[in-house]
Amino acid sequence: MQETQKILIGIAFSPNLKANIFEAVRLANMFEAELVGVHVGPKSEEKKSDLNIILSKAEPLKKPFKSIWKEGKPVDVILETCTQENIDLLILGAIQKENLYKYYVGSIARKITRKAPCSVLLLIKPSVERIPCKHIVVNGLKDDKTEDTIKTAFDLSNKLNCNKLTIVEEVSQEELHVKVNDDKSLRKANIVKERLRTREDQRVKHILEDIENKNITVNTQPIFGKRGYSIGHYAKVKRADLLVMNAPNKLRLLDRIFPHDIEYILSELPTDVLIVK
Repeated sequence: MQETQKILIGIAFSPNLKANIFEAVRLANMFEAELVGVHVGPKSEEKKSDLNIILSKAEPLKKPFKSIWKEGKPVDVILETCTQENIDLLILGAIQKENLYKYYVGSIARKITRKAPCSVLLLIKPSVERIPCKHIVVNGLKDDKTEDTIKTAFDLSNKLNCNKLTIVEEVSQEELHVKVNDDKSLRKANIVKERLRTREDQRVKHILEDIENKNITVNTQPIFGKRGYSIGHYAKVKRADLLVMNAPNKLRLLDRIFPHDIEYILSELPTDVLIVK
């Protein structure tokens, strides 16, 4: 994730607006970034006044707030604004559980996440009062993007004063190449699992050698299962405050019919999720 100089928040006049704005203001100040708000729909004095009242109650921004009012399709307007404003981080409120229809068709937040040219933070539990971040989970899978994603997670941990970070190494069950049907094959499978755990731990340790870390307790956790589903379940069970993931490569229609790893996360968000691009 490149240096965050400009943050965009989608402004919808919903019950969560105040909490979303307060979260965005805190993040903008944390990064010393400019905060831009975009509302899809007609501009009115009432809406403008409501937004200004909320901003006046939030902590003072270090840089001036910029508001954009555009009419059009929400997905198109937000994606266009990301490009036109050279946005580094897009913040979106999200629905935690999608029904089956929305899973295939895609809610506005999911559609934007798949196409956004920048990193995306999906908030499922925004708060007016700051809730301390105590545990961040980040993917450690074997991928060209993973090192940058882990570095981003460390940077966030430092900025948020979060002192616990878990790197989850998801290992596909297919890598075992062992069918368990008796005690002998079970022993063999356990030996293969241990070798894979050691291999993954060594790979992540190599990444960590280049990261300066003073105050963060770092754990590694190998997990065998479906990518995306496994780490999402882990983050939920461990009650992580933030899950940090690689952005997916370009998704095809088939990836939504036969889910891609990120689709498991997007369909049922286990916590707030940052997708790093």
